[in-house]
Amino acid sequence: MENKLQELTDKLYNEGLSKGKQEAEALKAAAAQEYERIISDARKEADRILEAARKEADDLRTRVEGDIRMASSQTIAAVRQQIENLIITKATSGAVRHNLEDTGLIKSLLTTVAEAFNAADPVPAGLDVILPASMQKEMETWIGEKAASVMKEGISVSFSKQISGGFKIGPHNGGYMISFAEEDFQNILAGYLRPATRKLLFG
Repeated sequence: MENKLQELTDKLYNEGLSKGKQEAEALKAAAAQEYERIISDARKEADRILEAARKEADDLRTRVEGDIRMASSQTIAAVRQQIENLIITKATSGAVRHNLEDTGLIKSLLTTVAEAFNAADPVPAGLDVILPASMQKEMETWIGEKAASVMKEGISVSFSKQISGGFKIGPHNGGYMISFAEEDFQNILAGYLRPATRKLLFG
């Protein structure tokens, strides 16, 4: 009886031990599997983060390079424009200023423009003229005399320190003035000179 009890005890012990070993092996295998899954997921996540970082770095580099190219292009264009303006202004300003300070030329231009204003109108309209203040002494008397021969309605003359050379002219109460001032002639000349200057400087 005692032997049977011992055999039964040994049998139960061995079966329990075997089952425990099996469960331990299963747990160990499951843990190993879970470990591999975690490591695999971690590697995938690391790869994803690295790829996203590379893409972001590439995008940033592309944007920065584009911004640098645009800024360089704009800077070069601005410098070219400044060089053109400097050369054209230097080439034209002295000659334009000298000629527009010539009262003889101003008298001729003013007569031509005043006659053109009245050429198509059977009833001549009076004109408002603005001249440089520096010409007041020489031009005031001449304007008064010339107005009678060009227009029956006459010319209203004023002088301004804001005009350094040339003149402005427009009909009485016409709401507009046509400018023949120094800066206007410089702009006209610059428009003609700019393409040739650009070609000469930059090809």
